[in-house]
Amino acid sequence: MRHSLLHQPHQFSPSNPSRPFSIITYNNSLLDCFDHLLQQCKTIHQLKQVHNQLIVTGANASAFLAARVLSIYARFGRLFDARNVFETAPFDCKSSSLLWNSILRVNVSNGLYENALKLYVKMRKLGVLGDGFTFPLVIRACNVHIVNELIGMYAKMGQMSDSFKLFDKVRVKNYISWNMMFSGFALNFDCDGALELFKRMELEGLEPNFVTWTSLLSSHARCGRLEETMDLFDMMRKRGIEVGAEAIAVVLSVCADLAADHMGKVIHGFVIKGGFEDYVFVKNALICVYGKHGDVKVAQNLFSEIEEKNIVSWNALITSYAEAGLCDEAVEVFSQLEKLDGGSMERPNVISWSAVIGAFASNGRGEEALDLFRKMQLAKVVANSVTISGLLSVCAESAALNIGREIHGHVVRVSMNKNILVQNGLLNMYMKCGCLEEGHLVFEQIEKKDLITWNSMISGYGMNGLGENALATFEEMIEAGFKPDGVAFVAVLSACSHAGLVNEGRRIFGMMVREFRIEPQMEHYACMVDLLGRAGLLQEASDIVKNMPMEPNAYVWGTLLNSCRMHKNTDVAEAMASQIFGLITETTGSYMLLSNIYAASGRWEDAAKVRISAKTKGLKKVAGQSWIEVKRKINMFSSGNSLQSDLKNVCEVLEELALQMENKGYVPDNDIILWEMLGKKNGRN
Repeated sequence: MRHSLLHQPHQFSPSNPSRPFSIITYNNSLLDCFDHLLQQCKTIHQLKQVHNQLIVTGANASAFLAARVLSIYARFGRLFDARNVFETAPFDCKSSSLLWNSILRVNVSNGLYENALKLYVKMRKLGVLGDGFTFPLVIRACNVHIVNELIGMYAKMGQMSDSFKLFDKVRVKNYISWNMMFSGFALNFDCDGALELFKRMELEGLEPNFVTWTSLLSSHARCGRLEETMDLFDMMRKRGIEVGAEAIAVVLSVCADLAADHMGKVIHGFVIKGGFEDYVFVKNALICVYGKHGDVKVAQNLFSEIEEKNIVSWNALITSYAEAGLCDEAVEVFSQLEKLDGGSMERPNVISWSAVIGAFASNGRGEEALDLFRKMQLAKVVANSVTISGLLSVCAESAALNIGREIHGHVVRVSMNKNILVQNGLLNMYMKCGCLEEGHLVFEQIEKKDLITWNSMISGYGMNGLGENALATFEEMIEAGFKPDGVAFVAVLSACSHAGLVNEGRRIFGMMVREFRIEPQMEHYACMVDLLGRAGLLQEASDIVKNMPMEPNAYVWGTLLNSCRMHKNTDVAEAMASQIFGLITETTGSYMLLSNIYAASGRWEDAAKVRISAKTKGLKKVAGQSWIEVKRKINMFSSGNSLQSDLKNVCEVLEELALQMENKGYVPDNDIILWEMLGKKNGRN
């Protein structure tokens, strides 16, 4: 139904006769009619129809009607549209405090106190005077804004107890007050505190909104409570709470860390149905999900769909390739990011560099990882704890002690030596390089030790033959209140094995099953087989292999075979020959061990048959690799490949090592060496 408006003739302003008033006077009954229509709007579509009619007829010049439209948009939760009504209102309309009060009320009601205060400053600058409705709104904005900002400030400083005290003293709490507390708990990794506050909020009769739910999800995700985060998300949807893009991004981050990749696909479908695909941060989260689960093709396609890529988009794709072990592809994307034209603000940052360095480090390409770190330094990008940790792992695996010490010096200079990730990396590096005193010093300096710290120390002692120290550290860890995991038990069992501590190893294995309820895995059985086998208890070791609840793999068989070789026990080795020949494998490891056992007992024909069998099956021998650091340079070499550079220096070091080994009583097994030489001479693998 259309309503006509009666216009009076334009009048001239006394202050400026050349400019007519733009204010239109209305027949009161028609103004009331429009007001009535606005108040009857039940949907946003109806509101927009009436609003359009106001604009067409010029009735939006009425401050009263503009204020009414603005408030109804806000009632529907369309704050952007409400703000747009205010911004596009005619100049003379804004000379009335009525419209200003309306926009102030909208901002204050929605917790946008800083916006409200800025609007009041703008209002005064334009010369509009406030009235009895204006000042209570401004005062409320000042008080609540200040209190909420203080709550947020204490939370950011990690002082949640102070935040909570202040929160409790506020008599009238609004959503911003509650949500500020939830954000604080999420920021401080306290999901239990967030859950308790959530329950209290419901008990006090305040319905948590979508911001509250998002903060609750975030707090659980940040604490690593992945399954609980997904349960909360399901509960949120069942209660009919609006799911925003921010909540979707949180849930996707959880899907990336969960082992079940089908959940990520389910949420992807929800993204499409909900129309969240245009949000870049949602698309970035999806790239991470597919990348984490190794589906780099989908990750690449999602990346290509983003029109305005940001640095997070690039880093998500680089990390996807890196975690899939595709180092060269990761570097290719990294190079594309470097080559973006000068107008782009996107450049490789510390996350980009750390991802490619970590990729090379974890895939045995340590030298390239170190080269990338040098380039990173030349690019004046400051390394973070993740970068340093990756580099220290390279030094640990290649026993590059001097480079590790240089990195340690860098860590101290940039005050990163209190970071637990870096401290654990240093500990692991020193222990694997055989520097036990330096490793122990790092261990003692770690104030807040975690399970990785203890495991690194235990395994470090074990690999250096100090089984008693490893056991003592294991007991100390339990006394400190840490519950050992599967990795800890592998470390301590391995230590017992290398030190010949059979009874202690048996006790630890029993403790793992009975006291800590940890189901032994393949690596635990392999440790026990190695422990018993090294001690010459081959029948007991063989019984463990036979009674394992899972099918023994090549490593377990190889461990038992190696013990047979050490003790020259052909009978046990021969008893397992059929299982070895039935193994599905691509390498010759177990075959070579069995062949060497036959050779050691003079059964040359049997030894030759085993090698021929391996060759007939097309199995490949994995060449052993060695490396040695000479004059700050790491030299790597393997059987069959000549070392071109620094050969003289390397040979000198090897001769010195051979003399030291001889002084320690080491006697090489000449029978096996002779058999290996004959095999190579006759073209056998």
